Amino acid sequence: MYPVKENLHRVLDTLPAEGVLLVAISKYHPADYVMAAYEEGQRVFGESHEQEIREKHALLPKDIEWHFIGHLQTNKVKYIVPYISMIEAVDSLKLLREIEKQAAKADRVVKVLLELHIAEEATKYGLTLTACRELLDGGEWRQMSHVQICGLMMMASNTDDEAQIAQEFQQAADFFDEVKARYFADDDHFCERSWGMSDDYPIALRHRSTMVRIGTAIFGPRVY
Repeated sequence: MYPVKENLHRVLDTLPAEGVLLVAISKYHPADYVMAAYEEGQRVFGESHEQEIREKHALLPKDIEWHFIGHLQTNKVKYIVPYISMIEAVDSLKLLREIEKQAAKADRVVKVLLELHIAEEATKYGLTLTACRELLDGGEWRQMSHVQICGLMMMASNTDDEAQIAQEFQQAADFFDEVKARYFADDDHFCERSWGMSDDYPIALRHRSTMVRIGTAIFGPRVY
């Protein structure tokens, strides 16, 4: 088997002792890889396809916290809401409404992050900073009792230019401060800054990330 356990500990050794959550991105990797990491104490895993996450949820221990990290279609929400711990990539009011609707049916509260589109790549999803402000200014989210907005997430540009990556992470961190002060000043749950992946998480940590999404550095190349 791929050396999942050794890689996991190598990554953990590079993270602060507290204040940063490791989300092990297990998409496209087999359930036994997830189990190998689980046996070393890892409990939070990220998936981006509804069918794959459902299959793994059925096979693996029930105390795993599953994060949905990919672009989520509204018609798939009902399948994952009963057991998902967090939906990291909410990129529209329409999706937020559907999560509220399905979470109400399941009688639970689902944690979410609002996804920002800061990277200079048209292929990435997410809200522009202006669109995020407009969503929050609209106020409809305040009436949603089955959704808990816990912070922001973003992906930096896929580039070797570390200065650009750092600038994008800093822009996200600054925007988090704005949003926190303006909309969530009295809400302790709004505290997460999810940025940083296998190639750039050391930079993300320098720009106040509280949640890193690491897959390749733990599980190796994806098995499609």
